Amino acid sequence: MTDATTKKIARIRFPKHTSPYIFALYMATIMAFLMSLVITFSEFGFGPHYMLNVINAYKVAMPAAFVCILFVRPIVVRMVGLTVHGH
Repeated sequence: MTDATTKKIARIRFPKHTSPYIFALYMATIMAFLMSLVITFSEFGFGPHYMLNVINAYKVAMPAAFVCILFVRPIVVRMVGLTVHGH
């Protein structure tokens, strides 16, 4: 790739102060989907409507997870700081 090509493929970069929100978004997206897969399977099994049930569960779980992570993250960061030695 040339420098010109590399510059055309620009990545969206957010300001540093948005890190907690971007972290919460990524974490909520991944964890809510994984938990929707597992919980739907444990409740209903793997049937013909499995993915439809997963998506319906995810629609509720993802926003809830996002809000919860925003509130819980500072507490977890503090707890880790109290229990892990610094360098």
